[in-house]
Amino acid sequence: MDERTTGLILRTRPLTETSLIVHWLTRDFGRLATVAKGARRPKSPFQGKLDLFYVADLSFVRSRRSELHTLREVVLRETHPALRTDLSLLQQAAYSVALIEQTTECDTPLKEIFQLLENFLRHLPLPPPLARTVFAFEIKLLAELGLKPDFTASKLTPGARRLLEKFLSDDWPALLPVKLSAAQNQELSRFLRGFLQEHLGTVPRGRDAALELS
Repeated sequence: MDERTTGLILRTRPLTETSLIVHWLTRDFGRLATVAKGARRPKSPFQGKLDLFYVADLSFVRSRRSELHTLREVVLRETHPALRTDLSLLQQAAYSVALIEQTTECDTPLKEIFQLLENFLRHLPLPPPLARTVFAFEIKLLAELGLKPDFTASKLTPGARRLLEKFLSDDWPALLPVKLSAAQNQELSRFLRGFLQEHLGTVPRGRDAALELS
């Protein structure tokens, strides 16, 4: 029986000369992987619909033998074209995906995290690429995972604490006017890296590239 949901493409890779494996973050089922049979053929119904950060309504059939399910239908909703015009935006988007993949399990409902990533990608092209956008994503994701840092117990300066509290509580449009000094960028980068290192064991690759933007 077909299952239906809305998903955001995290990664793709070839399976055979004609088929593609597509990794999704979905609204209803969390992270899952599908095989798009024949997707690499020129006349495939999937042609032009399966690329990084695309958002689509999809249907799939679950496999009884593995975690690789069969993709049946894809209806595009959003392609985020701006992410393909700026390497810095692409680096930020790629890091956000790596962080989600490291901190979540497959086939676990992640509705709030799906919404967080969707809003983050929609917001990315609005300001110039800045480190503060990555900091806001990290702290919002940590809160959704139940890993929100205790700001009062940290050695952060009062200004840095207020910034993190704002990043956590405000929606993306409200963060547009926020500006950080070079010292604040360095302080927040060190604090969040240390926190991620402590709780995840390793920091996902791509963080440095995502932060060298402002």
